[in-house]
Amino acid sequence: MSHAAVGAPGTPRRYLHSLWLLSARDLKVRYATSSLGYLWSILDPLVMSAIYWFVFTQVFNRSVGEDPYIVFLIVALLPWVWFNTSVSDFTRAFKKDARLVRSTAIPRSIWVNRIVLSKGIEFLLSIPVLVLFAVFSGAHVNWMLLWFPVAVLLQIMLLVGLGLLVAPLCVLYSDLERTTALILRALFYASPVIYSFRDLPAPFDTIGAFNPLAGIFTLYRVGFFPDLWQTVPVVISAVMCIVILALGVWTFRSLERPVLKEL
Repeated sequence: MSHAAVGAPGTPRRYLHSLWLLSARDLKVRYATSSLGYLWSILDPLVMSAIYWFVFTQVFNRSVGEDPYIVFLIVALLPWVWFNTSVSDFTRAFKKDARLVRSTAIPRSIWVNRIVLSKGIEFLLSIPVLVLFAVFSGAHVNWMLLWFPVAVLLQIMLLVGLGLLVAPLCVLYSDLERTTALILRALFYASPVIYSFRDLPAPFDTIGAFNPLAGIFTLYRVGFFPDLWQTVPVVISAVMCIVILALGVWTFRSLERPVLKEL
């Protein structure tokens, strides 16, 4: 393929072309080595949703969330899986392909962004599952579903910022990989996945508002559950996503040389 078709080295067009090739490679490797293929991208959130649905509707009397509860769960669990798997992969983003990272002329941020993109594509491919459950459970859709793509955009910003922070720091401080796994485990229960932000009592609602996932999950859900709209966590999430992205870019640029020496 000619340089004219993909752009000259160092241009945004060349970067995007390389980003797409790396992301497509990740997806091909993931699905080629699995007999279930696409099903694996939706199996994890489906199993988690089924477990929580059973526990909170069949075993205990649920006092949180909205009905239909299965849709309430899935609409947050799908983006949570995107977030969780991406951050987990950030911890190994440079170590996994250390030789390529050292030798390539492409900006090193591509090794973070390709994770965000490939996991994001898996998230988009899982949305038909949400649609099916919404249809068969009788969930109602309203105009606030237009906030859904805004939630996707904010999550991309958040993930890119976190990736640019986590990836280089995990190269320089190897213990951070295990620490990140523990933080993610705690963050699941600290985020409004099995409950909504509105269910948080004081003073946890004030603390929870500074979790950027709180506003993002609210935006995902209001298209099905308009009563869940909360302006404060949405605004705080948007601001925090911008701040984390800016902090990630600054940190990545500061640590790029030390990371390359360590690799």
